[in-house]
Amino acid sequence: MTSPVRGTAVVTGAAGGLGRALTAALHADGWPVLLTDLDADAVAAVAAPLGGWSRALDVRDEAACAAVAAEAAGRSPDGLGLWVNNAGILATGPAWEQDERTRRRIIEVNALGAMAGTLAALAVMRAQGRGHVLNVVSLAGLVAAPGETVYAASKHALLAFSLGTLADLRAAGHRDVHVSCLCPDGIWTPMLHDRLDDPGAVASFTGTLLTPERVAARAVRLARRPRPVVTLPRWRGAQVRLLDALPGLAVGLTPLIRATGRAGQRRQRRRGGSDRA
Repeated sequence: MTSPVRGTAVVTGAAGGLGRALTAALHADGWPVLLTDLDADAVAAVAAPLGGWSRALDVRDEAACAAVAAEAAGRSPDGLGLWVNNAGILATGPAWEQDERTRRRIIEVNALGAMAGTLAALAVMRAQGRGHVLNVVSLAGLVAAPGETVYAASKHALLAFSLGTLADLRAAGHRDVHVSCLCPDGIWTPMLHDRLDDPGAVASFTGTLLTPERVAARAVRLARRPRPVVTLPRWRGAQVRLLDALPGLAVGLTPLIRATGRAGQRRQRRRGGSDRA
């Protein structure tokens, strides 16, 4: 598959963590990047050394997503080349301990917000005949994670939406408009920094704790060469797909998964969090 034509790139949730690493990596790779985030001041500070192009964006606002897509498309003769749905939130613990407001916000940001961004980008990309939407999902989009049930549900929804939308694009004859899903293991970002003692977050510490820079580097490669689903690391993708195919086994292994996660938290505590992003 050939790389998509370059244009401008949009990254949501770009004020910190993985979003900040994504924008830096894309900028270094030659993409003009429009940084967006709910926190206007924070994203402007991140954008300053990268050309200063940023906008406040609540991804749940469909009209605002459409305006950002139009602005990005108008900045380059090649239009809108890439839209990265990175914005997301995490709440941990059993679903029955999360109130309705928390559950709704997770679904609205992680699933509906990414859908709004995807559709805003596709409205432009379908008209110009090319483009690429890259959705940052998670391994939690491939298998339910104990302690992160609602978060995993939101990511499962995003994965299904992404793959179904890609199939719809092909059925409609759009061969050069792509949708990709990047599913990384736990990432050592502010989302996890304060969860070293959180028993609900153990699933995020069961595998390879990734740096934002490593995930961003893989995202840049995926931006160049679209694929429906990419897991990071690859072996963890195979592992969680096996558990997804054998749900009885997955539930039975919950005590082992939790024990492994607690061990991962202890290892990270011993490191003192010295590599916080």
